[in-house]
Amino acid sequence: MTDRPLTLMAVHAHPDDEATSTGGVLARYAAEGIRTVLVTCTDGGCGDGPGGVKPGDPRHDPAAVASMRRQELQASCDVLKISDLETLDYADSGMIGWPSNEAPESFWQTPVEEGAARLAELMRHYRPDVVVTYDENGFYGHPDHIQAHRITMAALEMTALTPKVYWTTMPRSQMQRFGETMREFGEDMPEPDPAEAAALAEIGLPDDEITTWVDASAFSDQKFDALAAHSSQGENIFFLKMGKERFREWMGTETFVRVKDATGAAVPENDLFAGLR
Repeated sequence: MTDRPLTLMAVHAHPDDEATSTGGVLARYAAEGIRTVLVTCTDGGCGDGPGGVKPGDPRHDPAAVASMRRQELQASCDVLKISDLETLDYADSGMIGWPSNEAPESFWQTPVEEGAARLAELMRHYRPDVVVTYDENGFYGHPDHIQAHRITMAALEMTALTPKVYWTTMPRSQMQRFGETMREFGEDMPEPDPAEAAALAEIGLPDDEITTWVDASAFSDQKFDALAAHSSQGENIFFLKMGKERFREWMGTETFVRVKDATGAAVPENDLFAGLR
């Protein structure tokens, strides 16, 4: 036995990602006395600027956006009671196909070995028992999410650590209802073309392939408030339009697929720390 606290490390791409898919587990496990470490890989500079100014607009200032989003990220961490925040501060690469993908300083253009070495140093320092990041497609194909996945898996290979490793996901049964829910809250959802429809159908996993369902409904208000802390990006955060009650219904359970495990804990499981306590 050791006096070292159980530790969860979540590796995310941008400010606000921590709240969307893992805000519930971060808040829940912090309340249970587990050390929660958030690693945010990019500065979020491709987000909306003050007044909703979009990237590509001559008035958009990535450095000013990054500074603003750093403050919002700290506010979100305060809401979720995150123990430790680490920022790698790579330049936000933007959405797939944007010119910013090609910027030499962007996260997408950073050699995986470089990012992984920095993350491995943090892993050796914090010695996480559980690591959470995205799947190989970054859940929905965002370059920075894919790169976060790549450096996380490479960093684990660089260390002698054997944490439980999870990728965030969503049940396909829920994804199939998502468009209907967005229209309910006034979102304009044109019918996707066949290629887009096929890509959307591949997001998430069939329900029976999800290994881990964590009930964080008691912390959904914190999760909502953490998302709301990223107020500059509110136009892009559909879930805030739901209100807290409907948000709890949709976002109160967080789902994952377990990809590395040395505990032998049975699946499906309802606790990222199953087998560790």
